[in-house]
Amino acid sequence: MHPYPHLYQVHASAVAEGVVTLGSAGLADIPCTPPPEFGGPEGYWSPETLLAGAIADCYVLSFRAVARASKVDWTSIAVEVHGTLDKVEGVTRFTKYVTHAKLVVPAGTDRARAETALQKSEKVCLVSNSLNGERHLETEIVEG
Repeated sequence: MHPYPHLYQVHASAVAEGVVTLGSAGLADIPCTPPPEFGGPEGYWSPETLLAGAIADCYVLSFRAVARASKVDWTSIAVEVHGTLDKVEGVTRFTKYVTHAKLVVPAGTDRARAETALQKSEKVCLVSNSLNGERHLETEIVEG
């Protein structure tokens, strides 16, 4: 791992109407528009969906690291994030994030240990830790 601080650069470009293109060195561009709730077209990533996606992605990557360190056997994980955008004191902002993590484990896995890993992953996710909204984690462990 590189020493802190880590720096991340993303650029955005657009013309007066249409798609905003996000990019970063060495990565594929991402076309974005406002979400349909703000009059944008269906079928594109938006700043709002990118934020929820960053939480989901960070949670999964955090879980991988925590599970490895905790020696938790698992088969797959599916994460869904619901972000609530609201107006508070005249300011539009995300007020709540609910992360639902469904973990599939081999038969005989210590479920308490798996639950502990799921909970710890939410606490160490750097993206979630950088946000102000209320956070909730819902977990589900199934054998498969």
